[in-house]
Amino acid sequence: MNINVYADGHLKFDSKAYRCALGRGGILTYKVEGDGATPTGIYPLLRLFWRSDKITSIETLLPHQNLNLDDGWCDDPTHPEYNQLVNLPFSASHERMWRDDDLYDLVIEIGHNNNPVVPGAGSAVFIHVASPDYAATEGCIALAKDDLLMLIQKWTTATKVEIFNDKSG
Repeated sequence: MNINVYADGHLKFDSKAYRCALGRGGILTYKVEGDGATPTGIYPLLRLFWRSDKITSIETLLPHQNLNLDDGWCDDPTHPEYNQLVNLPFSASHERMWRDDDLYDLVIEIGHNNNPVVPGAGSAVFIHVASPDYAATEGCIALAKDDLLMLIQKWTTATKVEIFNDKSG
């Protein structure tokens, strides 16, 4: 069963709609590093990362691993490890996965720009926890923590997320 995400900020799964936050750059067909856009397309769910210091146990069928203090994600298009999990300290530009806010307490890596990785076509496009006010993301899909905890119990690597540029659905 697919996850459908629409430009008006809602996600549908299993005949139910959930509020979500999307990229500050809108939804674009051709994503570019740093544009803040959520990319259109159909992507597999690859793996779940979570903060075990904040969430003691999770129920999921997705491959999963704990986040560590030294986890980062390379967002430097010129680096060979672009759009990949890296260990910190890391000399190239990167995003820190262990955040002070709660946004990355649960993070699902989706298969955007990963097979093959194209330099500059966007990195770190995740499904993660939304801020309390559902503020725009840097290109990710963000859901309420309780919604995400419930949904990860049903999602598998066979589940695909389809991101639409229209508001219908």
